[in-house]
Order: sequence, then structure tokens, then C-alpha cells
Amino acid sequence: MLNIVLVHPQIPPNTGNIGRLCVNLGARLHLIEPLGFDLSEKALRRAGLDYWKDLDLQLWSSLEAFLSEHPVGEGFHLATTKTDRLYWDDRYRRGDWLLFGSETAGLPAELLERHGERCVTIPMTDKGRSLNLSVSVGIVAYEALRQCSFGIMESEE
Repeated sequence: MLNIVLVHPQIPPNTGNIGRLCVNLGARLHLIEPLGFDLSEKALRRAGLDYWKDLDLQLWSSLEAFLSEHPVGEGFHLATTKTDRLYWDDRYRRGDWLLFGSETAGLPAELLERHGERCVTIPMTDKGRSLNLSVSVGIVAYEALRQCSFGIMESEE
């Protein structure tokens, strides 16, 4: 299982799409407050469709609360545009933590500075600043799946 962590997400459809992705991956979704929306919002549930009821969701009151229980270390991958280290060059294992910041601000600068060796990025041309949050989560999560050979497809046979 992977752990997908969204720090202060702002846009309900992104979080709904990521929730749907987590259900399909067998990943746990961690949401760190404050959120830019109410979890009962119609847009969030619509984006997650009927998957939301099956989502393994953990809500955290703050980044500090999350980090006090799960200190950044090996197995953490902090997604940011502020590094040159490509996400596919990282090694992913079952149980790893994939952290993504809000759509408007990314991960907190102090977290990135303190844990620069854990930062990864998705390559883009110089014409773009960033990718949609749910697209970014999908890209990195499926690389982790590829590396880990989780075997989710074998369960269907």
C-alpha cells in the first residue's frame, strides 16, 4: 500500500479524483487541514464518483500533527517543482509516503529546505509552471506501482 498525502488541498474535484485513484491503487489518502473545501461538498463526491465510500481516508488537523506521527525519512517523496531530482530516479517501496502540496502554494518551503534529499519533480518544458495536482499524483503513484510490482492486476485473474 502507498500513502498519498495532500497538504492543504484547495480544489474539491482534484481531491475527489485523487480519492478515486487511491481506491483503484489500494492506497491510503491522508488529507492535512486546513482544506480549501468541506469534505461533504458535492463537487468532491462527484469527482470521486461512487468510489468515495471505499476510500481509506485519514484526516489530519495540521501538518505538525501528521509529522509528529510520521517524521520525514526514508520512504518519503516530496513532490515539488523546486528540485532537479526526477521522480523516476527515486526508489519506491510498499508503504512509502508521497507528499503533495496545495494547488496554489505547493509544499511549505521550510519542509522542502529541511528535506531536500527527499524532493522529487516531474519534468516539464520551460513553458509550464506546474501540472494539475491530480495528474501529478497519478504520474508519481503509478511509477511507484510499477517499481513495487504491487500485483493489483493479478487479483483479477
